[in-house]
Amino acid sequence: MKYYGLIGFPLSHSFSEKYFAEKFAREGIMGCSYGNFPMEHIGKLREWITTNPELEGLNVTIPFKEKVLDLLDELDNVAAEIRAVNTIKVLRQGGKVILKGFNTDAFGFRASLIPLLKPSHTRALILGTGGASKAVKYVLKNLGIDTTYVSRTGVDENRLSYKQLTGEIISKTGVIVNTSPVGMYPHIVECPEIPYEFLTDAHLLYDLIYNPVETRFLTNGRIKGATITNGLQMLHLQAEKSWEIWNSLP
Repeated sequence: MKYYGLIGFPLSHSFSEKYFAEKFAREGIMGCSYGNFPMEHIGKLREWITTNPELEGLNVTIPFKEKVLDLLDELDNVAAEIRAVNTIKVLRQGGKVILKGFNTDAFGFRASLIPLLKPSHTRALILGTGGASKAVKYVLKNLGIDTTYVSRTGVDENRLSYKQLTGEIISKTGVIVNTSPVGMYPHIVECPEIPYEFLTDAHLLYDLIYNPVETRFLTNGRIKGATITNGLQMLHLQAEKSWEIWNSLP
């Protein structure tokens, strides 16, 4: 049996276990299992992997996408530039465990975003500054879209606070991406504190959250006529990319 899974905390919001169970059944993939492995602390990850010799790959979610970097042996070029990892390939060579990190979030975000972009979408706000935000910024930068982070604390030349968001800023920004956990189940009545009244049908709101399917952030955008999308397609795309990585040659 080959084992794969998801590490992070909490994992009650995750669809990954269900997604891979359905994939294995649908595609007739035998001898493989995918599970959730909730961890409050990641310090003993390598020790845990070593004692589970059938484990071949992991996905990584909140709050470990950046913290895991120090525990890995190698990074692929994309993960090295983003400085965040959501996929780990476990290699076992001569009794030694080698952990290589990848970022498939960037692949999933890019592929799901491009069909929604318009020529007017030249500026973006990224809500949140965690590990997922770095993959989003990497993609937007490579698409030639100017980006600014928005966070609750820590204002600098590339980062605004929510209180600094004005109607003028919103009007000049075509794309707003929520990478924070605000609005995620079970806190479904919450949403990032941006001035939604200035949204129009020229805006694109992308929420990386996929549970609930339509967050309050997206609902507020839909009411103003904005194009909206959640992170479910991104989840599917990054999951398939992870599977490809786990089953590729070293």
